[in-house]
Amino acid sequence: MMRLPIRQVVRAYLLSIGIWTTFSLLTGWNYLIFDRTAKLQSTLGDMILLAEARGLAYAILTPPIFYIVGHYSAATSRWARVFLAYLVGIVPFMVTFATIRWLLLPPWESALGHFIPRSAASPFAFIRDDTADIITNYLVIVFAAHAYGYFERMRSHELERSKHEQALAASELQTLRMQLQPHFLFNTLHGISTLIDRDGESAKAMILSLSRLLRRALELSGSDLIPLQEELTFINEYLDLEKMRFGARLEVTQSIEPDTLRVLVPQMILQPLVENALRHGIAGSRERGWIKIVSRQSNGGLELIVYNSIGDTRRSGKGVGLKNTESRLKHLYSNEATFSFEMNGDDGATASISIPALGSSSRE
Repeated sequence: MMRLPIRQVVRAYLLSIGIWTTFSLLTGWNYLIFDRTAKLQSTLGDMILLAEARGLAYAILTPPIFYIVGHYSAATSRWARVFLAYLVGIVPFMVTFATIRWLLLPPWESALGHFIPRSAASPFAFIRDDTADIITNYLVIVFAAHAYGYFERMRSHELERSKHEQALAASELQTLRMQLQPHFLFNTLHGISTLIDRDGESAKAMILSLSRLLRRALELSGSDLIPLQEELTFINEYLDLEKMRFGARLEVTQSIEPDTLRVLVPQMILQPLVENALRHGIAGSRERGWIKIVSRQSNGGLELIVYNSIGDTRRSGKGVGLKNTESRLKHLYSNEATFSFEMNGDDGATASISIPALGSSSRE
């Protein structure tokens, strides 16, 4: 049999005694009213003492019944056997209750109006006089134990389901985040390969910049959320790398509200948007292209926007990076975040993210 911690046993008995003691106060008052109606001699103190002795006997028996019901009835689906066990359990319950009650306080003689010596009545006298009452309280305790066990199991299942959902969401989020690095690395290496034959020095410089960029990404790999200032540092290093490839064809501007720099944002949340702007905007045009990154506070939240020019090659739908961004926002913020991407005719494209402003309080 599993041994329960002493603290848990003590807490169970204290709770049981507290509940039965409270009910016994009312029972003692009812005893007094009954005696007054029957014209029997008794005092409120004696009746409360009598009721408390009876209640304490039930309080001592309640935790063991809760333990038995919780560990045995829930483990079997044979309810006929359980019901029979409860019926058989009435007899030892009555005997044990009568014995405890007899030890706690001498019997009360209503006709005489006082307690009599224990030797004048055996414990079985309590069974004879209060059979219906003892059986009723036994059934009440068993029912309460079943109700408590049911709610405990429901609470345990709910906690387990919640932990499982959190673990699943964390796993999916990690998968989405890890998907970014190979995707980003592949596209960057592809860009480097185009420079190797015609500009070897620039290709070497891009490889060194890429190694620094990957080192920074690995340093932040343990965090889902980082300050926007760190995210912008990463993006600026990424754009410096891409400027080596595009040269004067790429123009980058930023409009960053200072109050947004401490707001926590998902790591590498801007990189897929900027990469999408480069691949499907600037890279597809022979003319000069531009990207503008904006951060601002909006309705108590943070809004991140990436504007970019578009080239001659346009693709409908969302690529891997944009779909990944949408999925990550859903996992991290549920319905509290929004993501949109739209083409603005020949003027360019706009990718916009709106998230709660977490960790935005200023620091001294």
